[in-house]
Order: sequence, then structure tokens, then C-alpha cells
Amino acid sequence: MSSSKTLRKLQVVSPVPADIDIANSVEPFHISEIAKELNLSSNHYDLYGKYKAKVLLSVLDELQGSGDGYYVVVGGITPTPLGEGKSTTTVGLCQALGAFLDKKVVTCLRQPSQGPTFGIKGGAAGGGYSQVIPMDEFNLHLTGDIHAITAANNLLAAAIDTRIFHEATQSDKGLLNRLCPPNKEGKRSFANIMFRRLKMLGISKNNPDDLTPEEVKKFVRLDINPDSITWRRVMDVNDRFLRKITIGQGPEEKGMVRETGFDISVASEIMAVLALTTSLSDMRERLGKMVIGNSKAGDPIIADDLGVGGALTVLMKDAIDPTLMQTLEGTPVLVHAGPFANIAHGNSSIVADKIALKLVGPGGFVVTEAGFGADIGTEKFMNIKCRYSGLTPQCAVIVATIRALKMHGGGPEVVAGKPLDHAYLSENVTLVEAGCVNLARHISNTKAYGVNVVVAVNMFSTDTEAELNAVRNAALTAGAFDAVVCTHHAHGGKGAVDLGIAVQRACENVTQPLRFLYPLDISIKDKIDAIARSYGASGVELLDSFAEKQIEMYTRQGFSSLPICMAKTQYSFSHIPSEKGAPVGFVLPVRDVRASIGAGFIYPLVGTMSTMPGLPTRPCFFEIDVDTTTGRVLGLS
Repeated sequence: MSSSKTLRKLQVVSPVPADIDIANSVEPFHISEIAKELNLSSNHYDLYGKYKAKVLLSVLDELQGSGDGYYVVVGGITPTPLGEGKSTTTVGLCQALGAFLDKKVVTCLRQPSQGPTFGIKGGAAGGGYSQVIPMDEFNLHLTGDIHAITAANNLLAAAIDTRIFHEATQSDKGLLNRLCPPNKEGKRSFANIMFRRLKMLGISKNNPDDLTPEEVKKFVRLDINPDSITWRRVMDVNDRFLRKITIGQGPEEKGMVRETGFDISVASEIMAVLALTTSLSDMRERLGKMVIGNSKAGDPIIADDLGVGGALTVLMKDAIDPTLMQTLEGTPVLVHAGPFANIAHGNSSIVADKIALKLVGPGGFVVTEAGFGADIGTEKFMNIKCRYSGLTPQCAVIVATIRALKMHGGGPEVVAGKPLDHAYLSENVTLVEAGCVNLARHISNTKAYGVNVVVAVNMFSTDTEAELNAVRNAALTAGAFDAVVCTHHAHGGKGAVDLGIAVQRACENVTQPLRFLYPLDISIKDKIDAIARSYGASGVELLDSFAEKQIEMYTRQGFSSLPICMAKTQYSFSHIPSEKGAPVGFVLPVRDVRASIGAGFIYPLVGTMSTMPGLPTRPCFFEIDVDTTTGRVLGLS
């Protein structure tokens, strides 16, 4: 691959220019060239312009008998609000493996939401000389997957309220007449999707006219309890004023007012379904099984009960195909799915990883990123994503920065938008060493899964050799396979060559099988407790009887065997963001327990989780514009 036409030699300059300026300085290869290097022919993908293509799932069927490459996940230590460069490290590592170490490699990343792009954080294409390009297309509409999720989510929301409305205003006979209208010959029939509900109800009849009055009532009346509805509308924009709204205020809705709200699109369960599905048929089943609330009798109501599961799948049928892009140095990238990393599992899709592992083949590398710190992203990667995919990683990378370690060692608070304190800009080995307790816990937790751990120290210009050595020594003492200083932000793949070599060695020397943190057949509370103890907690406290009742309800409904997806702050091992380092002995408070049944997990809420971010006083959109002469996007970060 080193002689490939699609490898590009970067002309790096110092100081490092703005991300968008670097991205705009490079002319991407036509995406068909990137596809060719992966042995993909034109019938394996659909073009979306010159620089993006959807890779079809049929590739998996064709390559079913071929071997997989090495599987690497990139997590991080507990971050500062500024982020520690996981995406940048993921891209830099892949550029090193592909452009400098002659390896076949695919980067697998989440699709970013437009909320942060126009809000506070900016885009998620990496940074400096380790980026996915075209950066503006990556961070904006891409190939429309998030728009498809938005449409599907809101179709289901509309179906819920409409069904409640019609059931409240019609008799059983009237509902049956409209749900199963007679044809020109006067004969009625069930829509195919209705047989799913009939089977669940234990009704085996094929003709609506054969139903008894009692069966008609059971069939046509979902009897949704409005207070139990958990499904909310979504949009891919940060808009705090939609967090809590009232619907049904029009005169035609006959006083059927209900309080609800909007989430950001990437918080939709449909996004989590997309990320965890393994095939089109699997996605159809997961979408149909999504629980939107309960009946007044306490039974779960699913999308298929509303008759909408098939329509949701139609809206999502193109979104299931991952999007092929490229890095600055011409190595291939698969971008697919972007679930929240708190109320969902924060990892890119299973299908993208599976396709990539076949495309690189034995000896190649697939590198994927897990959202937030390793206590959240890597834990969910192992216990949720790998459980559903059946895939086994060989290596886990933990990204660390001197800045974050100083914060964990007792340094001043780091606040986004404010200048860093002097402590972060001058040498302080003592502070770094004290903060390495955070790194050490992430290493021991990650090693427990049976993978080799490589620490990537993402170097900043103010870091000193003594500080970097302190981190390396602490990492090796804590059991890391290796610890490597990286300069990929400033130098691209060249700055991550040592990391690439370490990762290769780690993958080639795995001696243990994958081990999960907990078995699925223990109780929901015991699974929550197992995860809490990995944080350093002494136990779990259910804050009120509601959380206990939710657990009892999910157990009664048959959902207790699902894995757990903890919704917790990313800024501490504990539930208190200001508790840095590696706190121990605290009791983890769980205030609520919810479920994403279609996606396939239970998610306990630790603290308050916002699923619709707000905009700051000065959002990123102030910098974003277009050069009307060239059409190029300006100001994206």
C-alpha cells in the first residue's frame, strides 16, 4: 500500500494553521480511487458526489469467508472540557499505519451532529494534520443519515399522538373499519404488519370479520398511557427552548394537550439502533421493537403495534450503508452512526467495523473511536457493542494529555473559552505524577477485558520531556503494554509512527480472550453495581422508589437480560464532575432507569442528562461562512 496512488505526502508548516485551512489546502482524491485501494468495484458502492460514497452491505456477503484484520479501539482518560484529541489520535494513528508503515488500514468514526458544529465544540473530523476530508462535508450533511433518523423518529412521534387522538374519538367498530377498510368487493384484510400485533395478542385469525368483539377491542385499542410516553421529537440543532413544549393546542385536536419536548437527533433511539444493527433484517426487527411507552394496563407499546416499523425501515434503508471518505494522507475512512455517549453507547456502527475488518484482511488494521473517557466509551464498546457484534478487539489505545493529567493531579479548573492557568503552561512534574492515578485506573479497567493497552500521549508544545517521561513511567507501572508520545496534530501520520508500531506489537501479542465486565443473566441492579464498582464506587443507591419500580417493570416485561448503558458525567469517574483523579468509596446515585429496547440496552441515569444542548452566547456559527467566489466553507473548527 505504500506505493498506492492514494497516499499523499503532507507539506506541514509551523505553527499549525486552522483546521479548515489545512483541510482546504488539500485536494481530496476522487472517492473511487480510495475505494479501488480497498478492492471495491463500482457495484460495491453508490457515489454521493466526488468525495463520498455509500458502501453497500452486500460487500459483507461477498467477503463472508475471508479473514478479519486487527481490531483497535481508541478511548481516553477522563477529559477536560477542551477534549484530549481522541478523534485526532484515531486519524493520526491510521495515517501512520497506512502512509508510513505500509499497512492496510480503515478508520471507523461516528458521524458528528450539527449541534456541536454550530454550537460550542465545533466539528469532529480530527484536527491539525490528522483530519478526515472534506472536513466541511464530514461535519455537515454528509450523506443525509442524520436527516433520515430525524424523519423516522418524528414519523413515529406523530403516529403515537395520532393514535391516541383517534382512539379517544372513535368506537371499537369505527377503529376497525378505518384500520381494515373493505375493498371494492367489500372484503377486509389485515395489513402485513398487523399480524405482528395479532401474534403478540395470541390471535391467529386472518380475516378481520372473524374477530370477536373482545378480540376487536384488544386489536384496535393500544390504550396508550400518555404519562408513560418516553418517545420525543428530535432535530439536529441545539435549541434549548424546545426542551419542554406543549402539543395539541390547536382547536382541531379537541383539547388533547400533552407536555413533551425535543431531543437532539443523535439522542434518538433510532441512532442507537443504526449503530448496533448487524443487517437490514436485524434493523427492521429492532425498529419494530422500540418501546414508546406503556398501555394503561402496564404493557409495553412498540413501534410495530402502531403499524409503523416497516415505514421506519424504509426511511432508514440507505442510512444503513456506511459512508466512505479519506484522511488528509489518503487513507480510507468509514463514517457511520453517531449515538450519544451518555444515554446511548457512543460508538460508530457495527456494520462499518465488520465491513472494514473484511476489507483490510488479516494483518490489516481497523481503528475505531469510543466516545468520552474509557470508563464510558470503552466500557460500552466492550460490554454492548462487542456483545452484539461478536467481534474481539486486540488492542485498546488510551489517549492522555499532560493538561488533563495536571487537572487530575489537583490543577486549577479548566473552563472552555477561558485562558488556561499558568500551571498548565509551565513544567510541573509533581502535578502530572499526582494526576496519573486517573490514567492508572483507566489502564487497569481496560486491561481487565483481556486486551493489550497502549497509552498515546497527545503532545502539546508546552509539554516538557520530564513531564512526558513521568506519564510513560506511570503508564508502564500501571500495566500498559506500551506508552508513546505522539505529535500527529503537528506532523500528521509521521508524528504517530511510534504509536503505530506499538499498536501493531500489541495486536500481535494478545494472549487472553475477551472478558466482559458482567454476565447478562444477573439482575439489572447487579449489572449497574458491577459498572459502578469499576468507577471506584462502593455501591449503588436508587434515589427514590421510581427507579426501583422501573427496574421491577423492565424485569416483569422480560428485559432484564439486556446490557447496561450508564448515563453519567464524562468529567469524573464519579457522579460529581468536580471530583478529579480516581475517587473511591463513593455511593453512585441512580435517579432513574430507562430502556432502549430496540437498540438493546437499559440506561440508568446518574445525575441530570441533557438530551437537547443549548447554544452559548457566542456560538461557533459566528465564524462560519462561505467564500462566494470559490464556494468554499470558511470558519469551521
